[in-house]
Amino acid sequence: MDSLPPAPTSRRDWQQRLFPEGLPRLWCPLLTPFAAPRVVDPARLDAHLRFLAPSVRGFLLPGSTGEGWEMTDSEAGRLLDHALDLAPMLGFRVLIGVLKTDAAEARRSIDRWIRRLRRRTGCRENLGALVRARVAGFTVCPPKGGGLAQADLVAALDPILASGLPIALYQLPQVTENELTPATVQSLAGRFPNFILFKDTSGGDRVALSGRDFGGVFLVRGAEGSYPKWPRAAGGPYDGFLLSTANAFGRPYARLLDLLDRGRGEEARRLTARLEAVVDGIFAAAAPLSGANVFTRANKALDHWMAHGPAGTAAPAPLLRSGQALPESLLATARDLLRAHRLFPRSGYLS
Repeated sequence: MDSLPPAPTSRRDWQQRLFPEGLPRLWCPLLTPFAAPRVVDPARLDAHLRFLAPSVRGFLLPGSTGEGWEMTDSEAGRLLDHALDLAPMLGFRVLIGVLKTDAAEARRSIDRWIRRLRRRTGCRENLGALVRARVAGFTVCPPKGGGLAQADLVAALDPILASGLPIALYQLPQVTENELTPATVQSLAGRFPNFILFKDTSGGDRVALSGRDFGGVFLVRGAEGSYPKWPRAAGGPYDGFLLSTANAFGRPYARLLDLLDRGRGEEARRLTARLEAVVDGIFAAAAPLSGANVFTRANKALDHWMAHGPAGTAAPAPLLRSGQALPESLLATARDLLRAHRLFPRSGYLS
């Protein structure tokens, strides 16, 4: 029997084992397509992943955009199985979103995921099962509570990080009502080499802008807008993006990163202006509506046209997890914005 490679002892070791081809700079919190209430549409999911995978090499699922806060573990498991079936062929990596407002429930959920991945891969060793399944780790948020002190957040996260499994921390004060401070993130990074990635969707960017040394934790920005100023290639503080709108704009965002790498800042700014106009417009239109969350509503509206192209006028409106269909008014706004800013596809990826 082949001997197992030694367990990682440093963050670099963890990242190299989980991402032998390097960490993706562009990540997407994948939408969940539904054929009926709480029923994932596997054919639609496959088509969406095939559309994105040439540009997006890392996916968070289920994330907030994929209605992960509302999903049961059983629903999320079916979604993950569909995605992981395609991962080896399309070459992407997955972070499993363990979106729970209670840290103890998050720990129990991670234990269930590990058992599921061991069964799926036939590998009895945790890290081996993750690598074989192309799962890069588990994404968790601090527990929910606006009155929680930093010590409370650390006490909740410590047992998760002490599990010895690869963990990504997700700053999402829109849901948790609190934020990890730069000092707290630095302390966790110093104590836990299996803390591999930090996503910040707060829009305040206090951790990345603090100037602290996080020991190689990969920093990704989840907030929308002002894209060229944030990547390290342009002198910014982030290693990459994890953007909900990558569901529609994976290819343009990959091009934007390439333009910045090549020093073509003016082209990057022109592309950004078009993207921002669509993103700002669709989020403003989706904000007052009900059902799921604004990330889901806005991105499902954009993805409808990416999937169907001009035929989207006659195609059924996409469903939320509840079975509620997106309103025609939001789909019309998405269509008009995409056309106005030259981002409307000639044909959809379902064609």
